[in-house]
Amino acid sequence: MSLKIKRFSLAAGILSASLLLTTACSNNTSGDNKSDGSKDEKIVIDLFQGKVEIADQLKALTDQYTKENPNVTFDIQTVGGGADGAAALKAKFASGSAPDLFTSEGYQNAQTWKDKLEDLSDQPWVEDALENTLTPMTIDGKVYGQPINLEGYGFTYNKDLFKKAGITELPTTFSELEAAAKKLKAAGITPFAVGYSEWWVLGNHGLSIPFAYQEDPDAFIKELKEGTAKIDGNEHFNQYFNLLDLTIKYGNKNPLTTDYNTQVTLFATGETAMIQQGNWIQPMLDKLTPDMNVGILPMPLSDDPAVANKLAIDVPSNWVIHNGAPDADKKAAKDFLNWMVTSEEGKRALTEDFKYIPAFKSIKAEGVGPLGEEIAKYSQAGKTYSWQFMKYPEGGGQEFGATLQSYVGGQLSKEETMKALDSNWAKFNK
Repeated sequence: MSLKIKRFSLAAGILSASLLLTTACSNNTSGDNKSDGSKDEKIVIDLFQGKVEIADQLKALTDQYTKENPNVTFDIQTVGGGADGAAALKAKFASGSAPDLFTSEGYQNAQTWKDKLEDLSDQPWVEDALENTLTPMTIDGKVYGQPINLEGYGFTYNKDLFKKAGITELPTTFSELEAAAKKLKAAGITPFAVGYSEWWVLGNHGLSIPFAYQEDPDAFIKELKEGTAKIDGNEHFNQYFNLLDLTIKYGNKNPLTTDYNTQVTLFATGETAMIQQGNWIQPMLDKLTPDMNVGILPMPLSDDPAVANKLAIDVPSNWVIHNGAPDADKKAAKDFLNWMVTSEEGKRALTEDFKYIPAFKSIKAEGVGPLGEEIAKYSQAGKTYSWQFMKYPEGGGQEFGATLQSYVGGQLSKEETMKALDSNWAKFNK
C-alpha cells in the first residue's frame, strides 16, 4: 500500500489520543548511572501514551516482548483526553521523571521537542517506512520518530441501519448526506452520534476539513500566520458550519455533554447510524458489538464529488525516545520499536489486535478490520486530505474547540464564531 497524501508541516495533537507535547524539562541521567544494557541487567522502560483504545493491546504486546526478553519490563501509563494527556506528560518532564518512550505527532511539535528527542535515523525500520510517513518527524534530514500507523476519519456508518432506512446510494456530497440523514430520521433512526464535549472532535478533526479544502492549504496557513488571510468570510469555513449544523440537527440530544466514550457507545449499540470518528474506534466496536457491519464516509462540505469524496488520512503519531534516558533504557526502547515492526508477533499484533493500518512496506494491511480496509482503499486511490490541524499554532486546537463549543451551545452566531476563530489564531500565532 502506498501513502498518497498531500504533505504538510504541523502543530496540534491527535486526539484522541496522540499527545500534544507542550513544554519540556530535561531528565538527563549522569554518566555514572548509565550502563551498557547487558542481557543480565534488569531494565524498566517507562512508556507513556495517550490512546486509551489500545491500552490492553499494548500491554499484551509489551508482555510478549518481555517473554522474549526477560530482562526488559515496561511501566506503561496511558492518559487519554488530549489536553489531560498533554498536561500529564508535561508534569512528568517537569518533575524529572520523563518517560523513556512516548509519542509525538511531529512537525511543529517535533521542532519544539527536538532537543529532547533521540536521533533514530540509523534504525533498521527507516528504509521500510512508506513514502512520506517519516516527514512529520524529520528535521534537517534526521529522523526523530517512528510512525505508529496510518489513520483516517470521516463519518463511520452502520451499514445495516442505512439498509433499514432504504439508503442504497452512499452519500459522498453534502446534499446527499443531508438526504440520507432525512431518510434515517424518517425511519426512526437517529442519524448522528455527536460528542462535542470533546474539544478535539470540533477543533482538530472537524475544523481540519475546511483547511484541507483550501486550494493550497500550506499557502493559506502561511497567510494566516502573516495576517494576510482570514477564516472569517472564507467559503470553505462557511460550508463547514453547514455540516456542523446538519450533525446537530440530526444528532443525539445534549451534544455538549456527550463525551467520546458515550459517543462511541451510542454508535456501537445501534442507537445512531453515523459517528464522526475514524478507524481507531475499531477495537472499541469489536469489544462492544463484535462483527458490526460498518463502513466510512467522507465529511463533505461540497456538492462536487471530486472534492467532497475524500477521507482525512495521515500519520497520527510517532514513537519517540527521550535522549536523556539512561543508555540501557534507550537501547532497549530502540530494540522494542524495531521488534514491533519486524517480528511476526509484532506485525500480527499491530494489524489484528491494534487494527492499525501499517506505515511500513513489509507489513500488509490484513486483519485491520472493515474501517481500516476502507481507509486503505481511499489511500490507494489517492482520495485523501492530509490532517491540517497539525499545522495549527501550538495550543490553537483546544481554543478552536472551545470557540466551536460556544457556537454549538448557541452563545455565538456563525459570524461571531468565525471572527473568534481568527482571534484564536492570532492569540497563539508566534
